[in-house]
Amino acid sequence: MTTLNDKVAVITGGNSGIGLAAATLFIEQGARVVLFGRNQTTLDEAVSKLGPRAVGVQGDVTNLDDLETLKNETAMRFGQIDILFANAGLGVFSPIENIDEASYDKQFDINVKGAFFTVQKLLPLLKNGSSVILTGSAVHEKGVATGSLYFATKAAVRSLSRTLASELAPKGIRVNTLSPGIVRTNFAENTNIASDDFEGFVGMVASQAPLQRPGSMQEIANAARFLASDESSYMTAADLVVDGGWMNV
Repeated sequence: MTTLNDKVAVITGGNSGIGLAAATLFIEQGARVVLFGRNQTTLDEAVSKLGPRAVGVQGDVTNLDDLETLKNETAMRFGQIDILFANAGLGVFSPIENIDEASYDKQFDINVKGAFFTVQKLLPLLKNGSSVILTGSAVHEKGVATGSLYFATKAAVRSLSRTLASELAPKGIRVNTLSPGIVRTNFAENTNIASDDFEGFVGMVASQAPLQRPGSMQEIANAARFLASDESSYMTAADLVVDGGWMNV
């Protein structure tokens, strides 16, 4: 069964990691997908891999002109959007005394400002019955030393999905958060954590979760497909946590 047949999906951060895994699954389920990413090379590689049902638009979620370009390109090609997956994000970990203003601004700009203005700019294309998914994280109700900025940005994303769900419901638009746990993606490349330290963090989180293992990108993509599809038509303002149980124990 193709649960996303003929739906149009826009995925920010869609050229790698969870975004690319979701794009792959969405296309398998019948969708046409617009990928939005900063790196033209990886964007081109992703579109080539995904085939003719994928389109790439280069840009940065913190740049409102780039988001306007994304809206215009999507409108020109497809006219409307059924699924908006605001997935772009990064995390930098540091003791509070070592965090400067530039680092603070970068994380909040990408993770929070980026999500907010992605929805705002693409809102005119979202049809009645569409689904908006914001990528949160299972950390948004946790506290771990050196994670103050990243954890705070994801708590803000969770709050944003609640208020947007209330505001956009009269337009027939659902808004939910997808909160992954620890998953091996290219996330580590966008942090300041050395690879050995990141693996140590993976092991620590996995050991504290009831399922005792990291998740896979496919498992997160499966959850995104559910939120994107009509199978979740009675869900909005929800937080779908896919983390092996780590956040809730």
